[in-house]
Amino acid sequence: MTHYPFTAVVGADDLSLALILTTVSPAIGGVLVRGEKGTAKSTIVRGLVDLLPPHSVVEGCRFACDPERPDPTCPDGPHDADVSVVSRPAQLVELPVGATDDRVIGSLDLGRALGAGEAAFQPGLLAEAHRGILYVDEVNLLHDHLVDLLLDAAAMGRNTVERDGVSVSHAARMVLVGTMNPEEGELRPQLLDRFGLTVEVAASRDPQLRAEVVRRRLAFDSDPVGFAATYAAAQRELADRVASARSAVEKVELSDWALSTIARVCAGFEVDGMRADIVTARAAMAHAAWHGRASVAREDIRAAAVFALPHRRRRNPFDAPGLDEDLLDRLLGDEPHEPEPTDPEPTDPGPDGAGPDGGPDDPDTEPGAGNDAQPHSSESSSSVDPQHDSATKETQPARAADDAPQASETSASASDEPGVVPAGVAAAGTPFRAVAFTLTGLGSGEEGRRSRAMTRTGHTVGASTSRPGRLHLPATITEAARHRGTRGTAYGRLVLLPGDLRTAVTQGQESNLVLLAVDASGSMGARKRMEEVKTAVLSLLLDAYQRRDRVGLVTFRGTGAEVSLHPTSSVDAAARSLSTLPHGGRTPLAEGLLVATKVLATEKLRDPKRRPLLVVVTDGRATAGPDALDRSRAIADAWGRTGHQSVVIDCETGRFRLGLAADLAARMGATHVPLGEVAAGAIVDSVANAREEWRAGRAGAVPSRKVA
Repeated sequence: MTHYPFTAVVGADDLSLALILTTVSPAIGGVLVRGEKGTAKSTIVRGLVDLLPPHSVVEGCRFACDPERPDPTCPDGPHDADVSVVSRPAQLVELPVGATDDRVIGSLDLGRALGAGEAAFQPGLLAEAHRGILYVDEVNLLHDHLVDLLLDAAAMGRNTVERDGVSVSHAARMVLVGTMNPEEGELRPQLLDRFGLTVEVAASRDPQLRAEVVRRRLAFDSDPVGFAATYAAAQRELADRVASARSAVEKVELSDWALSTIARVCAGFEVDGMRADIVTARAAMAHAAWHGRASVAREDIRAAAVFALPHRRRRNPFDAPGLDEDLLDRLLGDEPHEPEPTDPEPTDPGPDGAGPDGGPDDPDTEPGAGNDAQPHSSESSSSVDPQHDSATKETQPARAADDAPQASETSASASDEPGVVPAGVAAAGTPFRAVAFTLTGLGSGEEGRRSRAMTRTGHTVGASTSRPGRLHLPATITEAARHRGTRGTAYGRLVLLPGDLRTAVTQGQESNLVLLAVDASGSMGARKRMEEVKTAVLSLLLDAYQRRDRVGLVTFRGTGAEVSLHPTSSVDAAARSLSTLPHGGRTPLAEGLLVATKVLATEKLRDPKRRPLLVVVTDGRATAGPDALDRSRAIADAWGRTGHQSVVIDCETGRFRLGLAADLAARMGATHVPLGEVAAGAIVDSVANAREEWRAGRAGAVPSRKVA
């Protein structure tokens, strides 16, 4: 298969440099590529493998053991000193999002188990990727059980399998490269920290650059071999430079000044743990080797920090990756001027990073002249594109909310004039840790970390003849043994037939759909109610992110309702939508309930197995249109007949209360929670036992407030 040449990619300077650094020094820990769709993330990663030098392996070893340092516990070993050695190209192994855990870590070889009666091990993708690259496209959509397997392998450098009568451990050291679109959801913090470097990519807005991208892509699609031949010389030159840097990186000097500067930068950005310091040091050494320097300089540390720190300074999923480059420059300080051996007097650098002779700091020329994919200098490659910086700011809902103009209480009040909707924007407070809530019963939805469900992974609770899944070996052997008297044995072994096969029935956790229907009318803006509601909703989003739920947002104000956010797993998109949510005008409660019902019905068609939860936040008033209250009651009655779980947060305050929200909750069969009792944080608490309380209330029992 012919890959699109790495040197032919246009407008990806930062990404190219990050990938090159991790190939120069695999100990950096890989690269996470974040960016919008259609930005050549997968194309450039697949082209990287053509730049890697081949390596020697023990002939016949399925685990790619290094002949100079063979794994003493290799399942195909032990390997003698005089083993045969072969050379093989670097491996790029792709991990599909829908892969099974057996395919990733390896499993029992069924052919040999059923044919020869041997408990032999069949290696998985982790064994194939050893000493190579493991590439995960859309890594943020990876199932949790696969994420856990990757975390174990990345932390230990080994893959250990203990299942189905197999006990195997083998080396699994690889460069982890992942790509993701943040709009489709964020990555778990544990896996995020395992990536050494991270890069933000975005499509260029330069018409000439975009035209060149299209021109090259069309040329490659029409003649892949001929297009690759055009860039063959540039590819060889770049591959030679990578090999030279790999051999020189271990000799690069990391001075006490450089080490202290790295520690000061990491401490200044308040990153967690020490992995950031280690990764920054390794990346700085790789950057120096890439540019032919014998010791780490200030620009090497700066380039490394731009890639190694942004994703490690996040405190919660609402914080978008990014660095304050002004702060970075202040933390870096001035590089000490030490005289070179051939130059006793230090000289000032020329303009734009030029040396004293007016030439560039780095004498090396980039391979492939005119190729925008290669880094041109350490300064240009380590700088952050202004578009990236602006995009980063847009994804910080907390800042956006703080900077948003706040409306006065009078402007947020409800208007008596039809069609007039005075609006204000309230800022959400700091999100808190939400109390976990689960749906009762046993579901069968998408795997997550919320409610009990029958899933593909988890603890084994039984065996089945029809349910797809991994082989349940004990149950299979037991079934065959039951027929031993009638079948006899073959060469002294148990006879197994296809009808004896049993698969494991496993129970784990699922994710749910949480739809928030928020009253954003003028009455909600009084006494900072909207601020409390937004804080609670933001906390629900944080909890949903951690538990892999999907979240949607329906808002109603003025004369209608709208889907402010269609159900998604992207917590960033949800937080941005919430931060700009205005309030004001009349209360179209019926329209809000109707839109929420339609959203859930649509999602039911898309994903029938995902169980929903509706949370309505309102004071129960219905003031928009004729017969507004009667229409809202009719829709609430229809919802109550569905039996779906729901909760109504009563935001009505004051001495005289109409009790409209309590009546709404009764009609919906929902749990009614007065805002005065639960405050902002108790919105989450009330959800925890919503279904249990509703059932208890219908049975005449006293509802329990205990959170499960």
